[in-house]
This record gives sequence, structure tokens and C-alpha cells, in this order.
Amino acid sequence: MTVDIQRRGLMLVLSSPSGAGKTTLSRWLLQQQPDIVMSVSATTRPPRPGEVEGKDYFFLGVEAFNAMIAAGDFLEHAVVFGNHYGTPKKPVFEALASGFDVLFDIDWQGTQQVGAQARADMVSVFILPPSREELERRLLGRAEDPPDVIAKRMAKAADEISHWAEYDYVIVNDTLEAAQGKLAHILQAERLKRLRQPGLPGFAETLVRGE
Repeated sequence: MTVDIQRRGLMLVLSSPSGAGKTTLSRWLLQQQPDIVMSVSATTRPPRPGEVEGKDYFFLGVEAFNAMIAAGDFLEHAVVFGNHYGTPKKPVFEALASGFDVLFDIDWQGTQQVGAQARADMVSVFILPPSREELERRLLGRAEDPPDVIAKRMAKAADEISHWAEYDYVIVNDTLEAAQGKLAHILQAERLKRLRQPGLPGFAETLVRGE
């Protein structure tokens, strides 16, 4: 017999230095878990070929973006290479109320902003590489960036890693399979927290009354 108890979704935040495996873990989680969706950011940059409005990004003008900032409509926002990026609150909270978890791929600064506004709904996980040597090897193995860009990513990694203690959980991604298992266990445990199951009091009451 399967008991279906109403639950509220959670915001699962993943952060890591570039090359530690955050994107790979995010893709795996989205494939494995039917009740989790990726957060969709708004941006002021123009759409790239193949990008779909509302799926890849919400594309906004600068004036509309600034109006949303003024109205407090973002969970987090930042300027990256001259363009504005932000996570609109409304679709995230609608997903949570419907029992869906929302996955965030953001840095420590975005995580601080989200936590300041919705800490009770947020579960934060930092992904660490097993060593600096392995991190550099993975960046080189991707063959996506020239040596000077990799050097910059390695320099930035030290600053990002220094914020590991601000997160609820830390996973050392030494092997992908082990990291996947740890992430799945974190998600399952957080879903079972009493306060994330609004349908639990009513269900427990029926057991108390013997119904």
C-alpha cells in the first residue's frame, strides 16, 4: 500500500568551482528525478540561436528587469559581463507549492541572496574536487578553454572554495557514482523533513482517530 502525502517542494542549490562536476551532477539529477525542475533565470542579454523563451531564459529589457528588482521580484540577481541575470520568485514558489523541487546552479553570492529571502525552503550543497591537481586535470580534459582561461578559473576556484562552510552539505566529488549517491540521499532526507510535508498532520490525525 502506497500512501501519498502532500509535500512542499524545496530549493536545491548546487555550487562549486568550475570543473568540480556541478553541471554533470545537475544533469544526472534532472534525468533521474521526475519531481525536480531546473530554475529558469531572467536575463537582459539577447537570445542565442535555439534558445526558447521560458525554457532557457526569460528574456527581458533592462527597464523591465530593473522594475522587477525594484518590486522585489527576484530571489537573486547579478550583473555578469554587462548583462543582468536573476531568478524570478513567482515560478519558483508556484513549483514549490505544487510539490516540485527546484534546482539552482548558482554561485556562493547567489546562494546568500536566496538564503536571505527563503532560507526555510533552501537546501544548499557545495561540490568540492578531491584535489587542486584533479580540478586542473578536469579543466584541461574538457579541452574547452585555452591555458590562460584555465589559469583564471583555477585562481577563481580558491575564492569560491573558501565559502564551503556556508553550505548545509559538502560533497567531495572523487568519483561521479559516489557523488551521485550522496546527492540522492541528501535530496531524499530533506524531502522527508516534517515541515516539508504539509499533508502529514492530517494523515497522522486519521491514524490517531483510527480512521
